[in-house]
Amino acid sequence: LIERIDGDVSLLANFLSRFVVQVLGNLLLLVGILVLLFRVHWLVGTTFTALAVLTLAVLSRVQGFAASRYVVTRQASATLFGFLEERLSGAEDIRSANAVSYTVRRLLVQMRELLRKERSARFVGTVMGNTLNVAFVLVTAAAFILGAALYHAGTITLGTAYLIFNYTQLLRSPIDQINRHVSDLQHATAGIARIRELLDTRSALGDEAMRCASERSETVDGGIGRRDGPLAVELDHVTFGYDPGETVLHDICLSLPAGKVLGVVGRTGSGKTTIARLLFRLYDPTAGAVRLDGIDVRDVPRAELTRRVGMITQEVQLFQGTVRDNLALFDRTIADGTILAALYDLGLTSWYRSLAKGLDTPLSGGNGLSAGEAQLLAFVRVFLKDAGLVILDEATARLDPATEALLERAVSKLLEGRTGIIVAHRLGTLRRADDVLVLEQGRVVEQGDRTSLAGDGASRYAGLLRSGAEVVA
Repeated sequence: LIERIDGDVSLLANFLSRFVVQVLGNLLLLVGILVLLFRVHWLVGTTFTALAVLTLAVLSRVQGFAASRYVVTRQASATLFGFLEERLSGAEDIRSANAVSYTVRRLLVQMRELLRKERSARFVGTVMGNTLNVAFVLVTAAAFILGAALYHAGTITLGTAYLIFNYTQLLRSPIDQINRHVSDLQHATAGIARIRELLDTRSALGDEAMRCASERSETVDGGIGRRDGPLAVELDHVTFGYDPGETVLHDICLSLPAGKVLGVVGRTGSGKTTIARLLFRLYDPTAGAVRLDGIDVRDVPRAELTRRVGMITQEVQLFQGTVRDNLALFDRTIADGTILAALYDLGLTSWYRSLAKGLDTPLSGGNGLSAGEAQLLAFVRVFLKDAGLVILDEATARLDPATEALLERAVSKLLEGRTGIIVAHRLGTLRRADDVLVLEQGRVVEQGDRTSLAGDGASRYAGLLRSGAEVVA
């Protein structure tokens, strides 16, 4: 992505900044030489005009053949730089896993692939240069043959014959320059193709949302966008897979009343996080429907959905800026008093007082913050918007017990007066849940009141609790 936005665009900008002036200048020079040859003799002008047009046509065909190879070369270059960026960022993990040799071998494979594709592209460029040389051999031969024939016929003088030869040699400069620009055009064409591909990329979610917003705006405006308070959640026979032919969720049915808290449990890979993503509409279900307050999320404008649904994961993204910027996500309409009130309501006043410059404390991509402090920021972000549904996706999985205890009041306050869905591996975090949903391999195997399921020794949930207790013991 960076290679396309930065590398391809910069290459295209440099090319266009000089292409028009230089190509037009050389075309004017070429036309001027041909006009002078026509003035010498119509047969001479016609012959060399035909040769010039034929040469440019052949070079254009070769250029079209080469453009595809330059596209592949640019893609290989982008892949190599992406590989380097990821491995440099993960250098510590690579060393700790003793994977340096493996990573270096992968780097060599990437570099070898780039070299192979660059050789192919350069070979085509060499073919273009040799094509130009062959063309001028023919032009020079034609100049000698025509000059000699017209001189012996008495049509022209010896000086005019030399003039024809000299003019034909002048043809090489503009055609050669145009050929060089065509070579640059190969790179630019490859960049244009990659940039156009990026610009033509559309979200699979966008078109339907726009259509629904325009066709059923009255229904949407009367739904989650205007009504405050908790949202009811419904999954109606939802089936979903990330890739064609893959099914992660199988015919999931769920009904969660407004204001209730649901705990979602299951082994790794059972589909817990996938349900959270569907509710936030990061994806659309393959079959079935996801509804909030009875309205399909595909019928809700994206801005309203993100305002009314808040999600906190264990991976919190922080940005270069101040604490204020990271809490309000650069929204200058949120007053400092509102932010401070949210910190107080969530019981985070002592944490705020520990900041050196308060809300003006600078952050640089999260540097200097622990995982717990980053989670605190994420809780405040959700609290600052009017969310009717809060999704906690393993939000406390990476926290130490002391920090987790600090977040307990924050979680309780955040869920107060809201519908909540808690996705958890650590079953202790579900004690505030009203109901529990147990998933296994993308299917609902159990659903019901948490207290009742915990007291039923034969239930799957009780079995998970026993397993957790054994692990702790």
